[in-house]
Amino acid sequence: MELSRSHAEQLDKRDPLGAFRSKFLIPENENGQRIYFLGNSLGLQPKSTQTAIDFVLQQWANEGVESFHKGERPWLNLHDQLVQPVSTIVGAHKQEVSIMGQLTVNIHLMMVSFYRPNGKRRKILMEAKAFPSDQYAVHSFVSHMGLNPDEDILLVHPAPGTSHIDETHLLDVIEQHRDELALVFLGGVNYYSGQLFDIKTISAAAKKAGAMVGWDLAHAAGNVELRLHDWQVDFACWCSYKYMNGGPGAVAGIFVHSNHLHDPACKKLTGWWGYKREERFKMHDRFQPEPDATAWQVSTPSMLLYACLKSSLILVEEAGWSSILSKQYQLVEWIKAVISDLRSPLFTCITPDSRGCQVSLLFHEKGRMVYDRLFEKGFMVDWREPNVIRLAPVPLYNTFTEVWMFREAMKEILHELE
Repeated sequence: MELSRSHAEQLDKRDPLGAFRSKFLIPENENGQRIYFLGNSLGLQPKSTQTAIDFVLQQWANEGVESFHKGERPWLNLHDQLVQPVSTIVGAHKQEVSIMGQLTVNIHLMMVSFYRPNGKRRKILMEAKAFPSDQYAVHSFVSHMGLNPDEDILLVHPAPGTSHIDETHLLDVIEQHRDELALVFLGGVNYYSGQLFDIKTISAAAKKAGAMVGWDLAHAAGNVELRLHDWQVDFACWCSYKYMNGGPGAVAGIFVHSNHLHDPACKKLTGWWGYKREERFKMHDRFQPEPDATAWQVSTPSMLLYACLKSSLILVEEAGWSSILSKQYQLVEWIKAVISDLRSPLFTCITPDSRGCQVSLLFHEKGRMVYDRLFEKGFMVDWREPNVIRLAPVPLYNTFTEVWMFREAMKEILHELE
């Protein structure tokens, strides 16, 4: 791969998704557009989002509560319009997906259904450096069940001297504790290191061991190829404000494999929005669930949040999910080459070859100074305490030339600091 600005510009000229950048609002400073590599934290706002929100507000103004049922776009139909593109992104059947709630709340709801401690089979396997909210949720749920988190949560740590988990070791731990595991619950892409787990292989190993398997896909959904149905994943949860550009606090989503949709052993907490749609407003006093994953919905969703997510998903459908994945692969290879070219004693790239958009750089010293210099130069990247810079060029609005410009800026900064 030729490492030059001219090669980056040629890649951009040949990019079939190049026009989609203009459909997003790019943050600016006094020098013009900034370089936004924070899709792993909060995706950019589509230009169409404001119009989508205004439309819902106007419906509310014109029709009030009748907007649920009447008008050009009844609110009751919005969920169905979200499910198809999201099911494509996560590799699921439509009936296995529900767009609902928030990520950590949904994890709690899934724990009710899929954490079933029985005798000595009560352990939950997690990665040691999972996103803190996952750790808080699982710890509190295990405590709520009257069990001991120190004994019943089994943590798999990164390999010595690294920041990522050796998957061979992880599979060995599953086999070693096969008679004790009730649930394997991991992040599809680790938020800190950017490691992409082999979801298919790990899920198969968990199932073979007799455990349920669930995934937090906050950093995977909209980022990497997923085939949740084919991989026999029991459940998954994700947020929509990162790679799906649904906006801050965007409505989240769940996947429940079709194997469980009609299983009486799969208990759930219920609320009226999961009630059979055609009977919901008859206000019966006994719950009758929808026949699909929407049965896990509890409360009335925000139509404003639905509208935000829909405006982004329309762009995903226009671009084509397979085309987005193709450019993602090209961007990953390009940034791998660029990072490899930045030979410096100040940092180590801790993201393994199995990755999505994100790259994590572990600084041995002067990391915060590098971050501040990048910010001054117009680069929006992420600082994670105590010493990691994360960046994630994404297919819909980042360019190959921006990655090259990052390389040039880093070369200059590192030369100054070394």
